[in-house]
Amino acid sequence: MLFNSATFVVFFCLFIALWPWLRARKNTRWAYLVVASMVFYGWWDWRLLFLIIWVGSVDFVAALGMQRFPQRRTLCLVLSLIATLGTLASFKYLDFGINNVNWLLALFGGQTEIPLAYLPLPVGISFYTFQAMSYTIDVYRGQLKPTRNIVHFFAYLSMFPQLVAGPIVRAAHLLPQLEQVHPTTAKARWAGLHLILFGYAKKVVIADNLNPVVQAAIEADVPADSGALWWLVMLMFAFQIYCDFSGYSDIARGLAKWMGYDFPLNFDHPYISSSFREFWTRWHISLSSWFRDYVYIPLGGSRNGPLAAHRNMWITMLLSGVWHGASWTMVMWAAAHAFFLSAERVINWPKRLGTLPGGRHLATLIVFLLTVIAWVPFLATSARHTFQILAAMFDFSRFNLGIALEQVGDAHLHLILIMVARQLYFHFRLDRTWRSFPRPRRMLEPVVLAGLIWACLFLRGPTAEFIYFQF
Repeated sequence: MLFNSATFVVFFCLFIALWPWLRARKNTRWAYLVVASMVFYGWWDWRLLFLIIWVGSVDFVAALGMQRFPQRRTLCLVLSLIATLGTLASFKYLDFGINNVNWLLALFGGQTEIPLAYLPLPVGISFYTFQAMSYTIDVYRGQLKPTRNIVHFFAYLSMFPQLVAGPIVRAAHLLPQLEQVHPTTAKARWAGLHLILFGYAKKVVIADNLNPVVQAAIEADVPADSGALWWLVMLMFAFQIYCDFSGYSDIARGLAKWMGYDFPLNFDHPYISSSFREFWTRWHISLSSWFRDYVYIPLGGSRNGPLAAHRNMWITMLLSGVWHGASWTMVMWAAAHAFFLSAERVINWPKRLGTLPGGRHLATLIVFLLTVIAWVPFLATSARHTFQILAAMFDFSRFNLGIALEQVGDAHLHLILIMVARQLYFHFRLDRTWRSFPRPRRMLEPVVLAGLIWACLFLRGPTAEFIYFQF
């Protein structure tokens, strides 16, 4: 069930209409959340429900086992991680691994070929498996007491607003909220409406309108004289993926506010970052913090010197790339960011540049352009395709800007300009200035929200799935 579908609008209206009467008692509240979430998730394919029930049941039992048998808590954790990661690996990485083994066998003259499994990738599996693992790991560390009510646990794990594309909400954040009744205030509903409408505008007005041009470029050949076109395409993709994913997170957070819950911020204007370290504190914050807390710090973080810190950061980033997709292009994307982060640590160029007049603005521009370049392998269909696009982008002898502008079209150029203006608005911190005028801001808010509704209805692009559904 897509957020940007009429089916979901009807579903949520029915859900929220009954919510005030069914949330009073916690057992009824949890059961209602679980049933609604299972309907939401099973709408794609009812067979997917068995996977989330399997993963959730394993981690629920493992956490109770750690509490009941503390001397065997390591065994319980290992078994739960094997089951959870094994489920994720089977559906997401099995065919990728088989393809690479077959390539190695052929390289060394092997005549046999292992058949592919062709398992489908279940929607949202990367998100709910990470939520389940964070629960058992926190229980293992003694940072969280396990819940003894399985319905309570599944209300956390399967809560539909964030189920299929995040944010990745930690059990320590959401389980206590589920214990209490949280009647929504008018202020919370107004804030939720803001998030929902801005999220929908990002998705259906910006991302969905940019998507056809980006997809057409990916499916076509890469002419050598298309450098300017590919710079525009990659610029569009940078804004598309940001609006698509942050739009989903905004909608999820807004829906949660209408339900009386609080989800953590997942995007904080990442393209205004003046360093890559800052970028990763603003982009997909729930995933970045997950890898920091459960991979980077357990590996040793920066405690054992700079070389170990670089190694641990590279391992963390490469695992993050693999999380995003079972392909070498995702590894290339993660390696590019790891390289940028390492260079930043060694040279410390953002700080040095920031001491110069206008240095912060220049640093932000450099980080943004390097981020756009790094999106190439993320978007490309193969490593060869990646190098073709990069070769075209940096062949300045055949740039053809005029032809590229004609191919992209005025409407899409206007979207690019709108997004650039938006980034400049936050980069120069004009939002803080605007917040210092509360009265005109309150007067204009209804006009802005009405404009967003109009744009979502009449300026929407061709409906497309959210990009992160494939992860």
